[in-house]
Amino acid sequence: MYFTATSDKPYDRHHYKVVFKNGNEIFCESWESANQLWMAHIPLESVKSIEVLDKPITRHKAKGF
Repeated sequence: MYFTATSDKPYDRHHYKVVFKNGNEIFCESWESANQLWMAHIPLESVKSIEVLDKPITRHKAKGF
């Protein structure tokens, strides 16, 4: 059995918060950006955790009356 993609659009239902040991936090809108930030700080061992956050639901205004 093989997996085939049904869409080539990006799929990411989460945002990410990179938490540093000094208390600073950086919010990222994609796993790629959170992962790059984490990898950039590995030698310093300064990243405490990465939290997975639900993306906020965007509501579109109804058009019409």
